[in-house]
Amino acid sequence: MRVVIIEDEELTAEDLQESIQQLDDTVQVVAVLKSVKEAVAWFKKHDMPDLIFSDIQLGDGESFDIYRMVNITAPVIFCTAYDEYALRAFKANGIEYILKPFTDASIADAIKKYNNLRRQFTGTGSAVNTIVETVQQHTPQPTAILVHYKDKIVPVRVENIVLFYIEKEVLYLMTFDKQHYYLKKSLEEAEQLCGDEFFRVNRQFLVNRKAIKDASHYVSRKLSVNLSVPFKEVITISKEKAPQFLAWLKEK
Repeated sequence: MRVVIIEDEELTAEDLQESIQQLDDTVQVVAVLKSVKEAVAWFKKHDMPDLIFSDIQLGDGESFDIYRMVNITAPVIFCTAYDEYALRAFKANGIEYILKPFTDASIADAIKKYNNLRRQFTGTGSAVNTIVETVQQHTPQPTAILVHYKDKIVPVRVENIVLFYIEKEVLYLMTFDKQHYYLKKSLEEAEQLCGDEFFRVNRQFLVNRKAIKDASHYVSRKLSVNLSVPFKEVITISKEKAPQFLAWLKEK
């Protein structure tokens, strides 16, 4: 099995390589790549490996940038210190998500999962695509999102978020205890992370179902959303999007 490791910390990469090869002496680590730039260049010039082990936070960006710039067809096992990227990872050929510090046991479980999936789907067409699609269907939503507060990184549970909102091109969230935090994300990324319990009412707001008290008619056949927690702006929904919103609200 040909493996590529994407990791910018040299000691971590060495430990990971040693763990993989101790578990399976047939593994050939064909490359250890330390940056987005290096990885993109390597994948453009070389054959695709059988499996990729990838960190997410690299010195020159996120490894997701690699998968946007290069058509990666190999399954990926992500190894990272943060759990907030899980959903995005499984949308980037991810089949497993290991939190650092990893152990021999966690690496062994990941390789076992890859081998089991590969055997299960061998001969069923595009094995990689089938494996990835199967894993994505069983991917749990993250329970918390990391936010920045002064010089700290703070986990906020998704269930405690009232809404996400954009102000002066920066994304913020507000919690039920009326705390406001900014995020280094787009509203689209927040929508992917939070799943069906949040609704994108317009270009500026993403609202938690649990925070909605009711909706009322507004000017020009729009609706306004009334929250259980006071918010400084009126949140409106266009007449075109109102039926979709009401259908979603009925599921409450």
